Amino acid sequence: MTISTTTIKNSYSGNGSTSAFTYSFKITDDDDIQVIIRTDSTGVETVKTKTTHYNVSGVGSNSGTVTFTSGNIPASGETVVLRRSTPQTQGMDLIENDPMPADTLETAHDKITSIAQELQEANDRSIKLSRTNTMTSTEFTVGATDRANKILSFDSSGEIAVTQELGTFKGNWAASTSYAVRDLVKDTSTGNIFFVNSAHTSSGSQPLTTNTNSAKYDLIVDAASATTSATNAASSATAAASSATAAASSASTATTQASNASTSASTASTQASNASTSATNAASSATAAATSATNAATSATAAASSAAAAASGSSSVKVSSNDTTAGLLLAKLTAGSNITLTETNDGGNETVTVAAADNSIPFSIALGG
Repeated sequence: MTISTTTIKNSYSGNGSTSAFTYSFKITDDDDIQVIIRTDSTGVETVKTKTTHYNVSGVGSNSGTVTFTSGNIPASGETVVLRRSTPQTQGMDLIENDPMPADTLETAHDKITSIAQELQEANDRSIKLSRTNTMTSTEFTVGATDRANKILSFDSSGEIAVTQELGTFKGNWAASTSYAVRDLVKDTSTGNIFFVNSAHTSSGSQPLTTNTNSAKYDLIVDAASATTSATNAASSATAAASSATAAASSASTATTQASNASTSASTASTQASNASTSATNAASSATAAATSATNAATSATAAASSAAAAASGSSSVKVSSNDTTAGLLLAKLTAGSNITLTETNDGGNETVTVAAADNSIPFSIALGG
């Protein structure tokens, strides 16, 4: 059987419920697959064990399935990696003059191809020089003790260096001090931190940006600018707080003005209502005055009639023809000085004659109920 794909690895995300995952490459033994669980949050990788954590099916086919056992199902936040891992051994034993079946030979070639693919996959994940790049040697002979606490770097020629220190903090800068490459020093005049890029014995004074050997220092922490930025930020925060206070004050003033406007509107409404009531009362008073004027006119007319009767020297007052009470009319009249009352038809169609002793004396008749 041929190998028609270069895929040797499949990757899936766990979800806490899926237990079966497919691999899309050929293996000739269930030990020829490596099952790795990666914890996404930490990057920790754990190689799982066959039978204990999973079982394999599809051996000899172009694909198959890895099924996790109960209690070992990949959870959310975990990545499942299925990778072919062919033993780098050769198990075919050819005996001289014996038949050599095609299947035996093809299986051996398949194994060699599988190993080559797996080595290529590992090579693809490595750091290496490009095809056109050069380096004298990628080999180093420095022992573990000398490499301890050092960094893998490149020297001034671009060659690999394994004894380079990250840098030693020398504290506050001082004159007449021997500094090595990658030493770190603090400029006390500005608070800035500098990296020594060339070994030398210091001289001159601070700030290092204007020091005689300023070219031998590289700024890596600009504390001065950071301090200025912090000060500006604090000022901005203070200004923002002031603006917020002013805005709150304006809002309070607006609320007060709105309340005053509402009160004024209410007062205006009340005054309008009072004005309407006053207008109604004025109209009622005008009606009452008109009625009083009418009554006064009527009274004036009656008085004028009485005056005319008085001027004639006598007058008579008559009770209606159906009145049967004797002396009814006379009992209701009182004669004044020099006035004579004379009743006729007592108890019937009574008539009372009023006469003045002197026709020149005016009089009036007041009728009561």
